[in-house]
Amino acid sequence: MTGVRMTLRHVFVLLVCAFAVFPILFVVSAAINPMGTLASTDLLPTGASLHNFANLLTSDTYPFGRWFFNSVFIALVSSFASLLLSMFAAYAFSRMRFAGRRVGMMALLLIQMFPQFLAIVTIFMIFTEVTELYPAFGFNTVWGLLLLYLGGALGVNTWLMKGFLDTVPKELDEAATVDGATHAQIFWRVIMPLVTPILAVTALLAFIGTMSEFLMANVFLRDPESKTLAVGMFGMIAGDHRNANFGMFAAGTLITAVPTVGVFLWLQKYIVSGLTAGAVKG
Repeated sequence: MTGVRMTLRHVFVLLVCAFAVFPILFVVSAAINPMGTLASTDLLPTGASLHNFANLLTSDTYPFGRWFFNSVFIALVSSFASLLLSMFAAYAFSRMRFAGRRVGMMALLLIQMFPQFLAIVTIFMIFTEVTELYPAFGFNTVWGLLLLYLGGALGVNTWLMKGFLDTVPKELDEAATVDGATHAQIFWRVIMPLVTPILAVTALLAFIGTMSEFLMANVFLRDPESKTLAVGMFGMIAGDHRNANFGMFAAGTLITAVPTVGVFLWLQKYIVSGLTAGAVKG
């Protein structure tokens, strides 16, 4: 009976691995397919060529390099700024007592229950006025889209960090206060080193979410040079272009995965080191 169970477990694991690897193999096959079309793509390629990558990087119709820069820049700046603002707010909600604290926390929670896309009409009207008054922060601009993303990510990140901060012993704050530390010193020198895991996880989630966001960016960005990877690559396979550009699209997806994997590998050591480090000696 034990042998049968072990065999079933191995079969189940193999099926799960095959299910996970199948789309990756198909995309890799399409990316190196010399024909570069959807109709000619198989799971196992009949040939191998970097023709799709070359066409993608040198295309005048699809400025992939510009899209790549826009996405990575927006994701890095947005994740860093939202992480910093959320950490400030979470520290205030977790460690301080002030009028409106509970109402503010509940307001953040209730607002996050509604998708940001429900406010698209209001956002469109606001940025229509902003575009006329301050074109640098209006439609088809990187800075305008950054402001839009910062507002949407603040609430959920604040709640996530507050829950982690509540687990940090307040005795550390009190000991630092007795030693003459200010709130700023306590925040940067005591709290921040102890919450490295949640900072890394939140930064990773914010980066991935911004890199893959499509709905708001599709409404906000119309100029080909200002588009992000999600919006630009969608246009590559929209309508009649799906079959002809599928090889370049697959090549683009592989290149797009590089920043996300790089950020994960960079933050992994902070997650592990933060989880294994102790804060208080028993």
